[in-house]
Amino acid sequence: MAHIKSRKHHRNAQLVALAASFPLMTHAAANNGVTQLPTITLESKAENKYKADSVSSPKYTQPLVDTPQTISVIKKELLKEQGATSLVEALRNTPGITLQLGENGNTSAGDAFQMRGFSTQTSTYVDGIRDLGAVTRDVFNVEQIEVVKGPSGAEAGRGAASGYINLASKLPQTENSREVSATYNTAEHARLTADINQVINDSVAVRLNAMGQDGGVEGRDFIENNGWAIAPSIAFGLDSDTRLYLYSQHIRQRNIPDGGIPTIGMKGFYNADSALASAPKVNRENYYGQANDHEDVDADMYTAKIESDLAENVKLTNITRLGKTSMNRVLTGINTGSAGLRTNGSTDPKDWEVNRSRQGVDQENKILANQTTLNLNLKTGAIEHDVVAGLEFLKEQQHNKTMATQMPGQATVATSWANLYDPDRNEAMPALMYNGGYTHGETDTAAAYLFDTLKFGERFQLNGGVRVDYYDTEYDALTLPSGSSSLVPASFGANDTLVSWKLGGLFKPTAKSSVYASYAKSLTPPGSANFSLSAEGINSAAAKPQETHHYEIGTKWDLLNDQLALNAAAYYTENENQFTQDAITQESIQQGKTSVKGVELSAVGKITEAWNVSAGVAHMKTEQEDQLSVNATTGAITRTNNVRWSPEWTASLWSTYDVAGFKLGLGARYVDEQKRVITDSTAAANMPNIPGYVVFDAMAGYNFNKNASVNLNVYNLADKEYISTLNNGGGRVILGQPRSAALTFNYKF
Repeated sequence: MAHIKSRKHHRNAQLVALAASFPLMTHAAANNGVTQLPTITLESKAENKYKADSVSSPKYTQPLVDTPQTISVIKKELLKEQGATSLVEALRNTPGITLQLGENGNTSAGDAFQMRGFSTQTSTYVDGIRDLGAVTRDVFNVEQIEVVKGPSGAEAGRGAASGYINLASKLPQTENSREVSATYNTAEHARLTADINQVINDSVAVRLNAMGQDGGVEGRDFIENNGWAIAPSIAFGLDSDTRLYLYSQHIRQRNIPDGGIPTIGMKGFYNADSALASAPKVNRENYYGQANDHEDVDADMYTAKIESDLAENVKLTNITRLGKTSMNRVLTGINTGSAGLRTNGSTDPKDWEVNRSRQGVDQENKILANQTTLNLNLKTGAIEHDVVAGLEFLKEQQHNKTMATQMPGQATVATSWANLYDPDRNEAMPALMYNGGYTHGETDTAAAYLFDTLKFGERFQLNGGVRVDYYDTEYDALTLPSGSSSLVPASFGANDTLVSWKLGGLFKPTAKSSVYASYAKSLTPPGSANFSLSAEGINSAAAKPQETHHYEIGTKWDLLNDQLALNAAAYYTENENQFTQDAITQESIQQGKTSVKGVELSAVGKITEAWNVSAGVAHMKTEQEDQLSVNATTGAITRTNNVRWSPEWTASLWSTYDVAGFKLGLGARYVDEQKRVITDSTAAANMPNIPGYVVFDAMAGYNFNKNASVNLNVYNLADKEYISTLNNGGGRVILGQPRSAALTFNYKF
């Protein structure tokens, strides 16, 4: 019967005692004339900096090689080599993920991802607990990032249509370690981090992770990323059957946000005005914001985690979390619709202007969560079981205060214009004020889940799981409808029981390989993305949950003495019950469908002791079926055929080689064309897509001794100009990082 793994370290104590006894044993043997046995040398494999063998969640009981699902793990050692500081930068190491920007003048706040054709913005977790909030996540306190691909409602609950991203926190360990790092880059941005783990006694340890940063952003004037963070933690009972972890995380960001630049002049740009259509590009460093634009984020998280080995094959884990994130942002965005650019009757581009508007966000997210998981290993006859059973209770809230440039009943404030090629951030603009409006949504969830991995001998495994969620969403608002002079109240509620499940079968050709097939079903109820409900449409309280069905076959191989993981998977995902319009009655009906089919390959780990690699490539094709919109006046039908921001090909590579204290690294990222225009009758305007691009990065490092080292990272070696994100209207972009460099000093003590 297999044993459930714990964090106890009795084995180390036994080895120390055994080693200490060797001299006594030798002396006794010599005195008694006993024949000495040959010396046995024990060797341990060096830690693999890139390859992870498991994930942190107790819901996954098997090694990754025996898990019938695509899971990518990005370890902190890889992020350190790359100089990656944010979740956005970290996710460049796995293919199939793209970024989203926002609609027209609005810019998405925080981390906004699309994975395998579906939005993953609300599927970010920390230690298995959903993490909401408009925050750009830092990785200073992250042990590893786990990217679970494919519908994951059985593990994560509602809304995980394309999978989820889990950040595993750094926790106290049983060995002392202290490291500080200081980074300075060519944008005059300074960053300091510290990771200090201190053992107090045999069973108690504390750990402190901290970060501070201040400075600009490469290739952008006036944009800044400033802030600090601290994450203290303490662990009790590290060498006992019951272990308690108390930890928290506190983040303060004081940024100047980036509203992007116009797409005018870029390859593929179109405008009906011939002068604008042939105009030159703007300077990528231009800042179209206003002097008092700001983005202030306060995020606090408190966690208690208990692990208890109740018996040799029984383990109980409970985690409780209280979290609060608030974000206050004022952003001046550019509007580049049909009337967003004007020449003012001049042929001189110096006289041309772009329209600007002010956007304000005041949002607060709260979460209270408790999750209890029981792991049990047992046998029924010849079949071995790894059973997981658990309960989860969640209370999530989101409150938004409405900010506008006029109060209800007041005349609309005239829009502001900026010089297209020489904007001035000190120009006066309408002030934002609270107009009394708000939206408030909260969801209470009670869930139960059960998983079992059945092992039929050494070769065959069957994995299954089910999760039942009961949710209750309440939403109320006070809004100012278009054309109205007074605030209008609204209130909606929705509740339902959701059943998500998965099933996978696995064959092991060898002890360190597998071939598998799996199926998963997830559900996305109305209002699950933003706690908002409405009278009709996708967030209607009467709407049916969207259903996601996922089919996957794949194979995983741990090669080169378990140092290199090779994975391959082919999948088909179908999302049903999307809202569309009946072509005849023009009524909204839930008959739309999105399908995604793809293939993904990866290689992660060591090729030799000196050569490490992390590489992946993904290919996918998206299609929307029966997705119609009907013009109420003309009756014209518009068909949506594809999915935005879903490139057919994506690939990533990072490889390093160590020799004589030196380390050399090279990386590459490829993203194929991303479509913005996905209908068959959209009039040409602005940028129809994001052109494909490839970017190369490099690093060189040197270890002065066992304590001190230095890394030089150079990004975008060829200084390729590429679009990182494009808004849905196609008129506003944020460009990717230009050629730049960062120097980091690391010191251990």
